[in-house]
Amino acid sequence: MSATATTAPRATTAPRATTRTKTPARGRAARVALRTLQVLFAVFFGVASGVPKLIAHPTAVEAFDRLGWGAPGMYTIGALELLGGIALLIPLLSSVAATAFVGLMVGAFIVTVTALGGENAATPLVLIPFLAWIAWARRDRTVELVARLRARS
Repeated sequence: MSATATTAPRATTAPRATTRTKTPARGRAARVALRTLQVLFAVFFGVASGVPKLIAHPTAVEAFDRLGWGAPGMYTIGALELLGGIALLIPLLSSVAATAFVGLMVGAFIVTVTALGGENAATPLVLIPFLAWIAWARRDRTVELVARLRARS
């Protein structure tokens, strides 16, 4: 037998046809709505809610004084809101941030009802389902984050 006869024929690979599966319009619309909601909440928590606390806007100072939390409480909540708003825009942190905001809104509801007479108590309740949707829809990012953190340790 010659050397060419014992060698297996070389397999040739045909170029793959790249077929792109079409995403249903409903799925795409849901992703766009989810991302839009994340951006809106990031602006709301970061700019409209967090910044007034961080710059000691008179209405924020008054509210935190009524609670008895003063400037330390105001600055802490303001920083949490600003950092959480930023985290909503970072894909790897979006689910964790949304989950943290759910907790913050539960606390805001309780404080509003018990210490502030219930004025604007509906606001946190309205936000919670949307934040929970973000947390649930981006839960794969939390799994990825945990895996990365475990890989580092």
